[in-house]
Amino acid sequence: QVQLVESGGGLVQAGGSLRLSCAASGSIFSINTMAWYRQAPGKQREAVAVITKGGGANYVNSVRGRFTISRDNAKNTAYLQMNSLKPEDTGVYYCAARSEGSDYWGQGTQVTVSS
Repeated sequence: QVQLVESGGGLVQAGGSLRLSCAASGSIFSINTMAWYRQAPGKQREAVAVITKGGGANYVNSVRGRFTISRDNAKNTAYLQMNSLKPEDTGVYYCAARSEGSDYWGQGTQVTVSS
């Protein structure tokens, strides 16, 4: 079992920055991929960024060049640095982890970008 707790969401003006954190606990040594998803009001949840245990990262086109995903395996924490935020980045951001074939989710943190 893996438990994930997100933090760092909030309200920011367009063009601003936020840094989300995702602290993992439990069977952390079995975690392979970690990812950030988001769900905007009235829309389906979408994958924003993913990072492997070795540090390889990939992004959805809409955030590439503005967001950076990273992870500190020693601290069992993943991060999402979000720069040049746009109103369309508004949504609930969820951390996810894959471990031994199972997917685990955090409770989500709200990000609101005002125009």
